[in-house]
Amino acid sequence: MNPHLAQLQPYPFEKLRALFAGVTPNPAYKEIKLSIGEPQHATPSFIMDALAGSLKGLANYPTTQGTPALRQAIGTWCRRRYGLELNPETEILPVNGSREALFSFAQTLIDPARAGGTPIVVSPNPFYQIYEGAAYLAGAEPRFLNTLPDNGFAFDYAQLTPEEWARVQLFYVCSPANPTGKVLSLADWKTLFELSDRYGFVIASDECYSEIYFDEANPPIGGLQAAQLLGRSFDRLVMFSSLSKRSNVPGMRSGFVAGDAKLLKSFLLYRTYHGCAMAPPVQAASVAAWNDEAHVLDNRNQYRAKFAACTPLISEVLGTGMPDASFYLWAKTPIADTDFARALLEHYNVVVLPGSFLAREADGVNPGARFIRIALVAGMDECLEATRRIREFAQQL
Repeated sequence: MNPHLAQLQPYPFEKLRALFAGVTPNPAYKEIKLSIGEPQHATPSFIMDALAGSLKGLANYPTTQGTPALRQAIGTWCRRRYGLELNPETEILPVNGSREALFSFAQTLIDPARAGGTPIVVSPNPFYQIYEGAAYLAGAEPRFLNTLPDNGFAFDYAQLTPEEWARVQLFYVCSPANPTGKVLSLADWKTLFELSDRYGFVIASDECYSEIYFDEANPPIGGLQAAQLLGRSFDRLVMFSSLSKRSNVPGMRSGFVAGDAKLLKSFLLYRTYHGCAMAPPVQAASVAAWNDEAHVLDNRNQYRAKFAACTPLISEVLGTGMPDASFYLWAKTPIADTDFARALLEHYNVVVLPGSFLAREADGVNPGARFIRIALVAGMDECLEATRRIREFAQQL
């Protein structure tokens, strides 16, 4: 077996099952799960209709590059959303959701034999666990930059020495961030680009939460958009986007990668052998989804209403506030986050995710410790009920 498999930690939800072993939830309450970032708003009917109406496409092998119609729809969306003019032939590549692409991209990019020592893949901390697994399986060493509330969840680049930066081949950035909701500003992007220029590493920008925000006049800036605003090319820069959160279709597994044409050419070659072409009906449904914004605005409005109702109740008892974007509350707990989550399930039958499960110790700190991630993905009534229970529980501590 690949020896790097032994380096993988259990996924956070496996840790959660182990944490809850032996717990009997209070039967007086119906279970409410706010632990997983799985959208629970209804899938728009026109997307389901497009999927069902394209089943005849199952008779054909799909191409790895996707149909011209899908790449054109994605390009049109990028123009509408970010003001980008991308070449659909060379700068856009459909993928089966951002998760598999974030993982496989590292397998294409990392060169373990490059002189200078074991390659480093940099990740925010806390982080989406795929970044760590991608680094290990590519033969690289993951390094985690703590993002803490004391400095507004910004990166502390001083955690790596110049010698370590020289070994960095890939930098994963997530904006809006999971779990903190932090959105990188144009100045933040400028600093990261300057580091990439100095040390030559590639930036993989995970933007799967880009369409869940609260101020219609100020949507989160994207990595490619930032590069364009700063007068830069897309060299050493790719963005990953997805329909899962934007359109409430996580089961479709549909997204795209865009940016540096040279990197995407190699990534396409890898994917051609990997065998991960998107099913034709999913491509057709994806075209419909990318071409419509009305359902996305409705989706945002639902999240906006839930955050407006729930955040004040939580902030009264736990240290949290409105995130910049995304659908998570990153809440400070008065006791160990694992103890909080276990007791909350036992007494109030609400499931949240301990923050320490989403982070690794770096510089002597686990930045997820004494935090919980609350995913406001359920309907308004359930989110409010869960919020009231969390509030009541916290007041007793």
